[in-house]
Amino acid sequence: MELRQYQKDACDSTHGEWDGGRHKTVVNLPTGTGKTIVMGQIADDEVNKGGRVLVLAHREELLTQASDKIKKLTGRDTILEKAESRSYGSYIPITVASIQSIAQEKRLIQFPKDYFKTLIVDEAHHSLSDTYQRVLKHFDSADVLGLTATPDRGDKRNLGEYYDSMAYEYTMSQAIKDGYLVPVKAQMIPLELNLSDVKVSNGDYSAGDIGCALEPYLEQIADEMVRYCKERERTLVFLPLVETSQKFCRMLQKRGFRAAEVNGNSPDRQQILKDFEDGKYQILCNSMLLTEGYDNPAVDCIVVLRPTRVRGLYQQMVGRGTRLYPGKKDLLILDFLWLSERHDLCRPSSLVSKDAKIAQMIDKKVEGNDEEIDILQAEEEAERDVLSEREEALARELEAMRKRKRQLVDPLQYALSISAEDLTNYEPTFAWEMGPASKAQLDFLERRGIFPETVTNCGMASLLIDRLKRRQEEGLATPKQIRCLERYGFRRVGTWQFDMASKMISLLAGNNWRVPYGMQPQLYTP
Repeated sequence: MELRQYQKDACDSTHGEWDGGRHKTVVNLPTGTGKTIVMGQIADDEVNKGGRVLVLAHREELLTQASDKIKKLTGRDTILEKAESRSYGSYIPITVASIQSIAQEKRLIQFPKDYFKTLIVDEAHHSLSDTYQRVLKHFDSADVLGLTATPDRGDKRNLGEYYDSMAYEYTMSQAIKDGYLVPVKAQMIPLELNLSDVKVSNGDYSAGDIGCALEPYLEQIADEMVRYCKERERTLVFLPLVETSQKFCRMLQKRGFRAAEVNGNSPDRQQILKDFEDGKYQILCNSMLLTEGYDNPAVDCIVVLRPTRVRGLYQQMVGRGTRLYPGKKDLLILDFLWLSERHDLCRPSSLVSKDAKIAQMIDKKVEGNDEEIDILQAEEEAERDVLSEREEALARELEAMRKRKRQLVDPLQYALSISAEDLTNYEPTFAWEMGPASKAQLDFLERRGIFPETVTNCGMASLLIDRLKRRQEEGLATPKQIRCLERYGFRRVGTWQFDMASKMISLLAGNNWRVPYGMQPQLYTP
């Protein structure tokens, strides 16, 4: 199996973090882009170096997937640590373990603390639970890789309590643009579903309260699905309760759908899933059973009737339908007008934008349209709208910075000039990022034209240095060029090529450092 470029980059970055002394690192790949393949390659690399590898997962499906993908990718067998199956003392160097089994004290203490050189945690957002921490702390000398599809800014802060760094991140937007995931479209169903009386429990809406709030609307929702889901090959419906899921399934069956329901207690669960995969059923209802580890690429419609505040959970649900499949053109998300006084309800915008303003504009575009909306196109339009709104405010801020009598560029000015949202909105997440910038970092930045005294932490310094190096490789304008030309009123110099900026500076110098007659710097584009 040939790895895709981003998968190779993820593996290289992981080894780079470990080699650099950050022994607990995270890789973020969206659902459907091959986290398990990266897992298999890393495991193979570590075994080739003579070490044992432990893969941790919390569900049967994830254990099976890990073993199968490692075998397919590397040809290596794995041994299972689960129930009666034991791995200690085996000649097979890769163990795939059920966290519920290996975390048992009597089982865990059989392993010397240095038994495994490398630990890989599937679905890394579970790492902070007591069960996982018990195992991770036991093997505290091992290199650790956490794989996840879901960290947003809040989740990253949580992961930063244990992990040292984010080795690599590949976004859903980029994966769609690169052709590795299908386009995602959203359709607003104008049903007003009131969540104002729904309580919050453990950080999310109470499933029981949602079930009660949803009950009066199930018939209407089933009617709407007749309109939107008849032509869809496979539709997956997420509901809050098993009872609600079973009831809704019966409603769909009465409307002529080939619908089935599956839950944790279904005795024929595997057969139902196979029949859905084979096309016997068109719609499958479930009560949050299939959020992780379920892989059916034919799914082309997702109906979320379990509203959530947890972005990772929302991404997991939608991610069941983002994979490529022959004949599949796109994924449709049916969205509803959930009425809530809270502003943290996850919507389709949550999949592509971490900027609250842009996300809000995407949601407005979806709500204000009777047709399916491509969320990437909506994101691009929203970004343009938000950018134009911000430009006036940024222009005033830049103008104030330009008047400062210093030869070097303020880091914020530089970030604004090159339109780097990750720099302007940067907040340190991991412990090493929060520490002070090193003298070597500050000296490098000063040599490159960045005013170092306002670089407040190591993470910002590292991000600036990385950006400066990449821009040099791409032949873009330097900070000193940006500083010089912006003092003459030129805009967005950060987007200019180095050669273009050099020519303009030479033109100004040849004109006694005056703007040539008739040239309007604020409107000029090279």
